Amino acid sequence: MFLRLGLTSFGGPIAHLGYFREEFVARRGWLDDARYAQLLAICQFLPGPASSQMGFAIGLLRAGWRGALAAFAGFTLPSALLMFGFASVSARLDRGPGAALVHGLKLVAVAVVAHGLLGMARQMTPDLRRAAIAAIACLCVLWLGTAWSQLAAIALGAVLGAMLCARTVASPASPDALPVRYGHGVALAWLGVFASLLAAALAWPPREPGAGAMAAAFYRAGALVFGGGHVVLPLLQESLVDTGWIPSGTFLAGYGAAQAVPGPMFSIAAYLGAATPTGWPVPASATLALMAVFLPGFLLLAATLPFWRRVQAVRGAAPMLAGVNAAVVGLLAAALYDPVWTQGIATWRDVAIVLVAFAMLLRWRAGAPWVVAWCVGASMALHLLG
Repeated sequence: MFLRLGLTSFGGPIAHLGYFREEFVARRGWLDDARYAQLLAICQFLPGPASSQMGFAIGLLRAGWRGALAAFAGFTLPSALLMFGFASVSARLDRGPGAALVHGLKLVAVAVVAHGLLGMARQMTPDLRRAAIAAIACLCVLWLGTAWSQLAAIALGAVLGAMLCARTVASPASPDALPVRYGHGVALAWLGVFASLLAAALAWPPREPGAGAMAAAFYRAGALVFGGGHVVLPLLQESLVDTGWIPSGTFLAGYGAAQAVPGPMFSIAAYLGAATPTGWPVPASATLALMAVFLPGFLLLAATLPFWRRVQAVRGAAPMLAGVNAAVVGLLAAALYDPVWTQGIATWRDVAIVLVAFAMLLRWRAGAPWVVAWCVGASMALHLLG
């Protein structure tokens, strides 16, 4: 069931959540709308890939830990294998039509990130105060340009959210308890594992691209992604591109290719892990990156489910989260400029291709595969015409 969704779920995390509701609420009746909405609120509240967390939670409530792992594997495996396959051939695409294909994928990244930024800005910065938080976060990242600038921007967003958004963001009503199959002790143990691994990942020196350093980079990214799959772009770019582990062009080509496959955006980790020179066999490196980027979101979800009623009752949590989400919009805006725009756009013809792709997404609501087909086709046509 989740394997079928993993093979057919195009359109990004918002579309995935719609597919899940149709399958498990409307069609199979595993959940009612109230409980589905509750799980949705949890997955949007926590960092991590919301649609993958939703699938993991549905599997967990339905069939325990085996169900959760089966849901994750079925939904993620198709896109992960496709991204690993692209990594296997991308090194040969450095000239001629292959180079034009890779350039077209970079243009896809420009259009998709711009469209994602617009959608996130509408949802997460609906007033002047949150728009100001986003602008401050963007300037912070672009100005500092250090390894810790994005963490600083997220922390600053939380502080500014608590100060500026307390009167404009209301705390949600307390929900009913979820029927999880484990108690608070197990949940606290998962929280301890999450915190311990995050501390290790933050302390790991990002010098050489060994297996440990790469796993730390992907774990940090997975633990700090608020607001959707697009936000993983600036976090991974800082860890992999700015450190010189992966060329910027290789990184953006993988991000563009990720738009053409079904399933979760985080499956790009399989591509990036395969492209990182860790010294491990390439399949092992890809698998390690994939597990590291998904693990923190699942650990936090497992730790939160039994305590969700108490989490929502914490005073000040909602304004702080609003500030973090606004800061995330700023992070994505900074990433849209550098490296997405600076590395993807070379000529005015590229600008024209991207504008058409952006119109396809915004006005005509075309699916991501159509946008990929347009950008890659236009890039290759211009190459053939000279």
